[in-house]
Amino acid sequence: MASESPDREHAVAFTLNGESVRIRVPSRMHLGDLLRGSFGLTGVHLGCEHGVCGACTILVDGRAVRSCLILGVQADGATVETVEGLTESGRIKDLQDAFHTRNALQCGYCTPGMLVTAAELLADEEACSSRDDIRAAISGNYCRCTGYHAIVDAIAATAEARRGTAE
Repeated sequence: MASESPDREHAVAFTLNGESVRIRVPSRMHLGDLLRGSFGLTGVHLGCEHGVCGACTILVDGRAVRSCLILGVQADGATVETVEGLTESGRIKDLQDAFHTRNALQCGYCTPGMLVTAAELLADEEACSSRDDIRAAISGNYCRCTGYHAIVDAIAATAEARRGTAE
């Protein structure tokens, strides 16, 4: 049995930030590279390219995933959302405002992945019931600048406001 050429391309169709897209994707191209290179979605930051840092986090079918660990061909038939799509839809405006208000971003490199991770967390009210839950949820996203306290504050404040319990 012959192995497949790494240069072989596949037709892929998926929903990207609310729009149906079709594209030919090389067999071994990672989804993060596809999103950045072919669609110009530079909010998908490629950091470690090993799935450890969380900078490339996106939503695939509503679940936070590392786009550096998924091949572009695996997006076929999926719904993919990036920080750009979440921003354009207004779904994370309150979260972005809280990040700004609480200075939960500094250099900004981790911020898109952190926002996407927080968006998934905030979609499940029970999963975001304590600061420990928030810390656990973002533990896979590295931030070298903030020390995480302001990020946890921003996510907690957003959760409280969405539940109507903000003071």
